[in-house]
Amino acid sequence: MTTTPKKVKVTVTGAAGNIAYSLLWRIGAGEVFGPDTIVDLALLEVPGHVGNAEGVAMELSDSALERVGNITVTDDAAKAFDGANAAFLVGAKPRGKGESRADMLQANGQIFIGQGRAINDHAADDVRVLVVGNPANTNAYIANKAAPDVAAEHFNALMRLDHNRAISMLSQKLGKHSSEFENIVVWGNHSDTQFPDIAYATVEGQPVKDLVDESWYVDEFIPRVAKRGAEIIEVRGRSSAASAASAAVDHMRDWVAGTEGKWATTAVPSTGSYGVDEGLVFGFPAIARDGRWSVVEGLELTDFQRARIDANVEALREEAAIADRLF
Repeated sequence: MTTTPKKVKVTVTGAAGNIAYSLLWRIGAGEVFGPDTIVDLALLEVPGHVGNAEGVAMELSDSALERVGNITVTDDAAKAFDGANAAFLVGAKPRGKGESRADMLQANGQIFIGQGRAINDHAADDVRVLVVGNPANTNAYIANKAAPDVAAEHFNALMRLDHNRAISMLSQKLGKHSSEFENIVVWGNHSDTQFPDIAYATVEGQPVKDLVDESWYVDEFIPRVAKRGAEIIEVRGRSSAASAASAAVDHMRDWVAGTEGKWATTAVPSTGSYGVDEGLVFGFPAIARDGRWSVVEGLELTDFQRARIDANVEALREEAAIADRLF
């Protein structure tokens, strides 16, 4: 007896870009929604890049991926998000030369207000929205605010990349495989204020903080994780793409399938945990179960941790104030 495969619709914005070029094949291979799910893909691009996205769709089609159903390319957000069960909001406007952060937020605000409204009006009730395009936390805040009929927990921002970078650096430092690390968290904003925290981390059951020098942790590990994106641009000549796509796959897969009780850094709209203003999209330690993220509560914080977390609250509070003026 054969069973009919489950089908989901997945929308990817910025579909002609480098991150999407890595992401789409991973989705199509069943790495996010599993081997028993057929994925209909909607590729959303700005009018000037629809032709490029058509080329991506042609390549996807030519790959004959067993898990891919229909592929749609459009510049119409209403069409792209119609019935979407999941959305990767990858497309965003980068900060231009001479632009202030406020200028960048204003430009992205128009993008994410429009997409948030389209999600509000057209997406499926169970839609999961992962914002990848930077500034990811505040873009997610904007999209969430533009979708008042969609519960806030349906909007996340990508900080799994920072989480993975932290594990990678610890793995190299300690000569341990990345899979052996648990209870890593990167608090706050996907920016250079972020706080990669090893206070609770273990590797093969040993506390990580007992295995590294405090000076290395404070003076090298924290700033290097926070500025890893700039380091990659310096070495590679362009920004992270495959690693960002891989982190997006990790995040959405865990959101759907669960983390089996393990922590993952997840930027979600705050409900007030750890003194973070309600509504700010903030990186927390979280566990996914039954299709929902739950922040790990009750962790004791030192003054050092509190100060780092508060710096991120203040930075995101300032960005939210700029974003609020767009409505």
